[in-house]
Amino acid sequence: MYKRLSHLLHDKDMIGSLLLMLFGFSLPLSVAVNNLFAALIIVWWIYRRSYALTWHLIKHSKVTIAILLFVLLHAIGLLWTEDMAWGWHMLGKEWKFLLIPIMMTFVQEKHIRYYISAFLLAMTVSEVLSYLIWLECIPPFLHATVYDPTPFMHHTSYNPLLAFAIYLVGYLLVFEKSLSRVQKIFLGFFFITMSVNMFITGGRAGQVGYIVIVLIFFFQFFNAQPFRALFFSFILLGTIFSIAYSKSQIFHDRMNLVIWDIKHFQHNKNTSVGLRINFAINTCKMIEENPLFGVGTGDFKQKYIQLNKKYSPLVFVAAHPHNMYLLEMSILGIFGLLSLLYILYAQFLSAWKETNHFKSRAGLTLPLLFFVLMFSDAYLLGHFTTMLFIYFSSFLYKPNVENDA
Repeated sequence: MYKRLSHLLHDKDMIGSLLLMLFGFSLPLSVAVNNLFAALIIVWWIYRRSYALTWHLIKHSKVTIAILLFVLLHAIGLLWTEDMAWGWHMLGKEWKFLLIPIMMTFVQEKHIRYYISAFLLAMTVSEVLSYLIWLECIPPFLHATVYDPTPFMHHTSYNPLLAFAIYLVGYLLVFEKSLSRVQKIFLGFFFITMSVNMFITGGRAGQVGYIVIVLIFFFQFFNAQPFRALFFSFILLGTIFSIAYSKSQIFHDRMNLVIWDIKHFQHNKNTSVGLRINFAINTCKMIEENPLFGVGTGDFKQKYIQLNKKYSPLVFVAAHPHNMYLLEMSILGIFGLLSLLYILYAQFLSAWKETNHFKSRAGLTLPLLFFVLMFSDAYLLGHFTTMLFIYFSSFLYKPNVENDA
């Protein structure tokens, strides 16, 4: 065993791949540990002096080029920013996207199953603890309550991660032909328990994401039969939502709250839905004033305070509009929006041309899921969802080129 471990540690390519697995496992569990592994990946990349290979991958990948343009545009946006402190804060969030080409350098095709398994194992740990808290077998800890049992992160982040994990489990269950009967039973069990877990936690965006991944899954399963895909997905979703509404207290309450918030928006804007509507209205006013180049990378916060004071002084202010598209349009104008959409387009195009079935199907699912999610929040700013996007992008869209760098 010592010899095998020694051989592993001397395999420099394997060490980089192992760091990716550890990154994937830590992703849903701890911000600090996940950042530590991100830092170790960068340190290992510098130590290996893998710059030529990374540049080689960038040149052959529309996804990495789109990512670099997105980050570069935010850096350029500092030129017309007045609040430089907040501008650097925003840029500090966006630099993480540079991890994608660095991670690509260490991705090994034969290890993709392990990258997925590492993430799914961590999500399983989180799910099991969520059930134990919900059933009051253990006391709530960190972010969790019995009513909303998501211990390691807020439900706004947990449920989108859970939605993508459900897709991955469903894909393995249905499309992976090499699995044994026992493995399929095991995956089927977790597909059901993860789906139930989706509705005993309070993340409504993730629940919308669940609808998206179910629709995508059925379209991929039935392939050239879209009407059958719609028919069966609507039956399944209708059944699930009916059961969830009648059996899950938090889902029942939060669905009713959406209706109440919309009905009473004019009289009470300081509600979960009301705030988002008000954020959108005021942000659109900001965009109207600066449609081409926006207000600059760091000026959304102070400009929003001014607009809010003028149009809705009794309503809470926001650091961002809880909508990724409106955020990019407000700070960088039409160019900001196009740069964000170009990332999703490049991912979609890369997956469409991919010959590997898993990378093609999952590669189409990731941008479609985020395309919908980003209407409800800035999901490429928060740690967990951003790192999910980065992690899976690193191996789903790695170009199929020979290492001739």
